[in-house]
Amino acid sequence: MKEDEKTMTKPATNESGQALKKSGYHHGDLRAGLIEATRRLVEDKGPDGFSVSDACRLAGVSTAAPYKHFKDKNEMLVAMVLEGMQRHRANMLSALEGIPKGTPARVTAIGSEYVNFARRENGVFRLKFGGFTDRLEDDRLQAAGEETFGIVLREVAACLGETEITPEVRRRGFMLWSFVHGLSFLLVDKKLADMGGETELESLLSDIAERVLVD
Repeated sequence: MKEDEKTMTKPATNESGQALKKSGYHHGDLRAGLIEATRRLVEDKGPDGFSVSDACRLAGVSTAAPYKHFKDKNEMLVAMVLEGMQRHRANMLSALEGIPKGTPARVTAIGSEYVNFARRENGVFRLKFGGFTDRLEDDRLQAAGEETFGIVLREVAACLGETEITPEVRRRGFMLWSFVHGLSFLLVDKKLADMGGETELESLLSDIAERVLVD
């Protein structure tokens, strides 16, 4: 048996001390298996609770295995974030299906998916937007953020009847992103009730989209 296929005896655990089921991987797919193990650990234990050794135990490989694909712990986390952002963009685009182009309803759908991503993949969301990636010089992270924001800008431009991203399109897009981004953190931190009371999410997002995009 190869060294990177040897399983570890001590199981990885979540915050409650419960053993996590090994993720496993197919031969030749070690990198994907480690990224998935990293994602599960970050979601279960939080961004600060992740360790390379835990990821190895969960993936069922030796502690030397990650260094075939990653330089260090940060590279594993970045790879996980990049895959998460790719899923995020795909879901945002899927949310637009069936909604008439050039309408605020499309921006509402994007905002709803943004919030749902924060709730569904809280660990990835916090790593991307909670300061960790800001400390790293990685052009891929910057490009991923711009690509995600670009989806919003294109929809804002369509609502305003613009064929390109003008300063006004960018200004309104930033207003919308700022609101939804802040709302996402309030919701995942369960502080919305303290700040402004419970509200119906779709109605709130629709109201903001109309106010920002309809003159």
